[in-house]
Amino acid sequence: MAEIRRVKESDVDTLVQLVHDLAAYEKAPAECRLNAAKLHTALFGEHPAVFAHVAEQDGEIVGFALWFLNFSTWRGVHGIYLEDLYVRPALRGSGLGKALLATLARECVENGYQRLEWSVLDWNPATGFYKALGATAMDEWTVYRLTDTALDNLARTA
Repeated sequence: MAEIRRVKESDVDTLVQLVHDLAAYEKAPAECRLNAAKLHTALFGEHPAVFAHVAEQDGEIVGFALWFLNFSTWRGVHGIYLEDLYVRPALRGSGLGKALLATLARECVENGYQRLEWSVLDWNPATGFYKALGATAMDEWTVYRLTDTALDNLARTA
């Protein structure tokens, strides 16, 4: 039986490994620069801005949801942006992903947040799972991102 719970400081090393596993699954392992110090500060530092839940089975962390608050100007309230959802491959289809998402949905409802959002790669087979939960693909929206040199260049123009 799996338990979904909030992340603890002692979970950080395992979470970092799972994030790297996710990056490998998404065919971008070289882009993952997360380490335990960075994640520990983000989750447990003086001003934590990232939150996480883990799925633990038989004393082992086998999945996680890492998230942060966003804000909808149109609705006038916060929501949750799910940065990463990951379940070890051997346990996919076991209900752990749904349990993690249900926990975040409950977090939204209990706190008056009106959105739970996330991005998914087009080729990810989980898109069918998300649609079955009632999630709507925001096909008319395109994600834009600035990183590395482009981010530095723009910052210098301010």
